[in-house]
Amino acid sequence: MARIFDIVEFVDETSSEIVHRVPERGSGDFRIGSQVIVRESQAAVFFRDGQALDTFGPGRHTITTANIPLLVNLVGKAFSGETPFKAEVYFVSLREFTDLKWGTPTPITIKDSELGMARVQARGTYAVQVVDPQLFVNKIVGTQGLYRTSNIKDFFRSIVLTKLSDLVGETSKSVIEIAAMTEEIVAGVRAKSAEEFAARGITLTSVYAEYIGPTEETAKAIDERASMGAIGDMQAYLQFQAARGMRDAAQQSGGTAGAGVGLGAGVGMGAAMAQMMSQSMQQPSQQQSGQQQAQGGGGQPTAPKTAEDVQSMLDNLDMRLMNGEISEDLYNKLRSKWEGRLEELK
Repeated sequence: MARIFDIVEFVDETSSEIVHRVPERGSGDFRIGSQVIVRESQAAVFFRDGQALDTFGPGRHTITTANIPLLVNLVGKAFSGETPFKAEVYFVSLREFTDLKWGTPTPITIKDSELGMARVQARGTYAVQVVDPQLFVNKIVGTQGLYRTSNIKDFFRSIVLTKLSDLVGETSKSVIEIAAMTEEIVAGVRAKSAEEFAARGITLTSVYAEYIGPTEETAKAIDERASMGAIGDMQAYLQFQAARGMRDAAQQSGGTAGAGVGLGAGVGMGAAMAQMMSQSMQQPSQQQSGQQQAQGGGGQPTAPKTAEDVQSMLDNLDMRLMNGEISEDLYNKLRSKWEGRLEELK
């Protein structure tokens, strides 16, 4: 036998439910004369055939043909005081719900002027309040088919995240700049989301962000980019790479011995590469210096034919010693050589 509701009420002991359905499943049997008790910060909305019909505010109400005219017109006047009519009642909380959570389930990928591509994540809270309970029930329950608070919160969160994703994608800023624009982004999300909530009888009272910025992987890429920017030459770069090798080796399995092997490999590789680069850069200058020393200076012939040529070679040696181009020991050896040659030509 169908249950007839003579008293319809809902007490939210947890103060956490946005909307509560009576009965929880199927349609309820109500009749003229039944009592509807609506508490402060509540509204009771009668719902039938996918449409919100009549709404009761706070207080005790007796169902009559006068206070549920839409319902009476819908089901007809064939029922009497003893004949029940089928409907559902949704008790909607009109209080402000604060500290509702939002956050990106997956990072948002954006183009970045520095990194090429970057990933952004965000999280925060928002607050809402139902201001038009009948419109709310029509749009959320009638259109979306949602009446459990957890499902409704998921729907609200999807609105916020959709607007956030659009706004972040439209900024054309690097991930570093986005992290510094938290206040502007949050204001934009609230402005873009407010219309969506209002269309469902809800006011989005606030939106806050706890974090908007790069993911852990993107943050590591930024750190490496900054480290590379601080490197001024190849040798410093090789030292940087060697340091990274030591860090990675220390994290390898195998205890102290394994870390020592990795450490040695990292140091050896960095040192070897630095030495190779240094040798390749110094080789041309060493060859040129050797040629000049063999010639005795300035590209002059190694076997001058006249006394005047030898004397010019000796004068050139004096100038090179004064300019610091050759050492004193090399100067003495070359001078002794060319003075001996000068004596032979006289």
